[in-house]
Amino acid sequence: MRILLIAPQPFYQERGTPIAVDLLLRVLSARGDEVHVATFHEGANVSYPGVTLHRIKPPPLARGVPPGFSLKKILCDAALFFLVNRLVREVRPQIIHAVEESVFFGWHHQFWHGIPYIYDMDSSLARQLVESKPIFQGLGKVFQGLENAACRHALMVIPVCDALADIARAAGAPRVTLLRDISLLERWGGEAEPALGVTRPVFMYVGNLEKYQGIDLLLNSWALATKKNSAMSLVIVGGAATHIEKYRQRAAELGVANSVHFLGPRPVGRLASLLTQADVLLSPRTTGNNTPMKIYSYLDAGKAVLATDLPTHTQVLTPEVARLAPAEPVAFGAALAELAGDAILRARLGAAAKREAQAKYSFAAFQQTLRAAYTEIESLITQSEAK
Repeated sequence: MRILLIAPQPFYQERGTPIAVDLLLRVLSARGDEVHVATFHEGANVSYPGVTLHRIKPPPLARGVPPGFSLKKILCDAALFFLVNRLVREVRPQIIHAVEESVFFGWHHQFWHGIPYIYDMDSSLARQLVESKPIFQGLGKVFQGLENAACRHALMVIPVCDALADIARAAGAPRVTLLRDISLLERWGGEAEPALGVTRPVFMYVGNLEKYQGIDLLLNSWALATKKNSAMSLVIVGGAATHIEKYRQRAAELGVANSVHFLGPRPVGRLASLLTQADVLLSPRTTGNNTPMKIYSYLDAGKAVLATDLPTHTQVLTPEVARLAPAEPVAFGAALAELAGDAILRARLGAAAKREAQAKYSFAAFQQTLRAAYTEIESLITQSEAK
């Protein structure tokens, strides 16, 4: 098939959605499809058989595009819209695979040119906008209406978790194929990270430090937990320099700077080595309904996982494979202290998590689901073209 894939992010970068796009391209390339990727100006150039990258021209003031909603993202999306228009004329795709907000580009070209589109739904755009900026609070119904319409007009919606699948079905999507993220340890994990050399037990968070990730909750909880047991370490991996400095100062204000260690970004190839050095892996996310990609690697690492008991986590995690705690400092801090003092509980949760990951969240399972979805799509398009 001739596919136009729209990836409205810096690609390739070692963070959530770009990693998911990389997995997607690996499968489509192996299928023998002709794929044209429209993406941002930033990111590493990667190559796959049958895949061509097309980048926007760098917009003014759009250097270092962060995750989430921002002015830089808006500028890049505007440039991406015009790039997509050009590629539609030149490539004449049979299908548009639209990731996140680029679904509206796909909808536009379906309306004007009759090109069907797939909505690759990594998050609820409506909810994300309302939660990220208070100015949008009054526009929630408008955003939800647009998101629902984008789902209804798609040939297929491919959400990454159950909560998003429920949104798509409720919106009237004609076809919904759940394609969960997977552990990254199977494909990326050969590089060694030097020994951390910190006091055990080691609690580790891996990911960006945007507000929705719950780092404020984590540090406030840590301050309470270390009053009960000071012989423990918190290691935070990832984050932009400005965010690291902000949270380093917050740790100092809370009096826990000596037990909190910020490593900064690390290559995804070191992920396995990093997770192996932890005793407990953390996901303190406080908002959102999509499951963080890190959760699948956490499970596969065979370590105890502590996460907030919100739908973002509970649609994948159960009390049998993870310690779930309310998203408030006293309860989350108590869970930190409990895991610090109970090595048997940590071992039991870690073993159960490993079994869960190996059974459900492998690249083979991802590949099988995506291939089946595209086989169905190809059949639908062939039938439509024959009419």
